[in-house]
Amino acid sequence: MIFHSPFQYSYLWLPLIGFTIGLLASMTGGGGGFFFPPVLILLFKVPAHIAVATSLAATLPICFVGAMGYYRKGSLDVRTGITFGIAGITGALAGASVTGLLTAGQLETTFGIYAILLGLLMIFNNLKDKKNLRTVKKTPGIKIPGIITRGPLYGFAGGVISGTFGISGTTPVLAGLLAIRLPLKLVAGTSLMIVFINTVSALTGHLFIGIIDLTVVWFLTAGAVIGAFSGPKLLAGVDLEKIEGSVRQSFAYLVLAFGTIIIIT
Repeated sequence: MIFHSPFQYSYLWLPLIGFTIGLLASMTGGGGGFFFPPVLILLFKVPAHIAVATSLAATLPICFVGAMGYYRKGSLDVRTGITFGIAGITGALAGASVTGLLTAGQLETTFGIYAILLGLLMIFNNLKDKKNLRTVKKTPGIKIPGIITRGPLYGFAGGVISGTFGISGTTPVLAGLLAIRLPLKLVAGTSLMIVFINTVSALTGHLFIGIIDLTVVWFLTAGAVIGAFSGPKLLAGVDLEKIEGSVRQSFAYLVLAFGTIIIIT
């Protein structure tokens, strides 16, 4: 169901929140959807099922604008994006079905547990990567076999997460792209393309079982689109290798904090 909620003055914060999330999401290759549900639930008291479906609708333009920006710069691998995305469609529809079976409380708790596990996993992987850098010489930019066999698995996992929680499902997508050693300059753009496909599929599923608040979507999207446009431009000429570790570590702690707050509130 699609509806417009009454205007609230607190909604005036949504464009700023959308801009910040859209900017960071387009720079890291995510749709920003991870942050929309907890922000809507914790700060604006939006019911969980409405937050999930609304998040997907607000994430869609970020993914599209960001992906197109990278495509124009030649920083997007369409073939890889399609390979991951096809599997993601099935996963997203399956995830949307799962959401319909959960109560609001169960959905919030499940999301909080997922966020905590994700944050811990990211912290562990970051520490592991730092250790490997001291002993192993990395060879970025060289693809290894697996895009056809493993790509769909990562794409499916991203789709399930996107459809279930209304988030971008970026983590398994990025893990898959890095696993096949896609050149780093192509990762963000290709990830946004895959997340866009997953989000469209998940949103389609939620149109039948979810509730979308278009008032919140308009306010969020107003800032998010501007942020998504700005991300690729700000990354031009930036050495991603130097900042990647710090960005990933900060993101991990933020994810962990969100998960903990959702469970204890």
